[in-house]
Amino acid sequence: MKRSGTADLPLHYGKVPPWLYERMSILGLSIVEVILMEYGKDEVLRRLADPFWFQSFGAVMGMDWHSSGITTSVMGALKRSINPNSQSLGLYICGGKGKFSRETPSELLQIADKTGLNGNDLVKASKLSAKVDNTAIQDGYQLYLHNFILSDNGNWSVVQQGMHESDGTARRYHWHSENIKSFVEEPHTGINGISRGTILNLTDAEASGNRKGILEISHTDSAEIMSDFSRLILPNHHDVQASDVDLKRLGALLYVTREQQPQNFEDLLMLEGVGPRTMQSLALVSEVIHGAPSRFKDPARFSFAHGGKDGHPFPVPTKVYDESLQILKSGIEKSKLGNSDKLKTLNKLHQIIESTEKDFNPVKEVIEEERQNSWRFGGKTVFGDAQKSSNPKPIQLSLF
Repeated sequence: MKRSGTADLPLHYGKVPPWLYERMSILGLSIVEVILMEYGKDEVLRRLADPFWFQSFGAVMGMDWHSSGITTSVMGALKRSINPNSQSLGLYICGGKGKFSRETPSELLQIADKTGLNGNDLVKASKLSAKVDNTAIQDGYQLYLHNFILSDNGNWSVVQQGMHESDGTARRYHWHSENIKSFVEEPHTGINGISRGTILNLTDAEASGNRKGILEISHTDSAEIMSDFSRLILPNHHDVQASDVDLKRLGALLYVTREQQPQNFEDLLMLEGVGPRTMQSLALVSEVIHGAPSRFKDPARFSFAHGGKDGHPFPVPTKVYDESLQILKSGIEKSKLGNSDKLKTLNKLHQIIESTEKDFNPVKEVIEEERQNSWRFGGKTVFGDAQKSSNPKPIQLSLF
């Protein structure tokens, strides 16, 4: 196994309001279902092990685009929606925040009994990844969240987060089992050691292999290792600034979804009747599903799908959110019955926008326009409903 990346985030407190948490659970499950149908279980694990994709995933759900709360909220919503469907999906999520993280070993052993996987080795992988990030890497972050995401073929990812003692930041760590086919066989890369069953005692003489593996990770700084290691560092400011997004990609998205009509694109006829604002959200959701890894370097851009619960870049447009959910869920149900046209259309929408970017100039004043129109779309934040502006300013979405 290996650590696949980290994300440094401003530490935020507070709770996700029920009206958003319910929608996050549904959208998270829907996105995972489409990825499973299109790309398989291993691709879901790979995405969750990518800190840039994970942050984009949380932003498209309506969470604050840069905060530490994305980790807890996204994993909580996924566990809530995926685990009741684990048998059909072939995915399981263990652990969580605080006391729930300590339940990971017992949860893994229960899953192992159902699936025939090696429970002791799964527990060892969980404990070792936590031990490395909490103890071997002395970076000042104390783990308070640990989630182990497992597929029924034995592959897995770990998402865990630590809080810094004094500087008001959190650090998220991502691990990935890569291409392990069996925990009985030696992994292709990573940490090896003598199995201690459900207990990992790093002070025991027989655990020298484990200690050696931890030291290799903590001291390694080679170009070969770092080339596969992703590090995301997000700023302290709450507002979404021009420097936080790829304006060319955002501009192409807005041009296609707002200024072009679906009838101009034969492949988008399945979405005819969908308003431009919902089309904008669906395009970003589709990119989270189908986009290449290089497209998630600016996670803030994905907050333009459903805003953020604290009002940045704008209040969460609940009416748009619900329409997006309805279209996505309808496409999934039809696909299960053999009609995948609607899901194929969402993929084509992403492809059209990506091709439009090549010769496109960005737009401006997008956030202000979203704020002024937020009340029309049922905009909400943790502070309440969005209100109609008493002195709206005329806004023209012109090109630079």
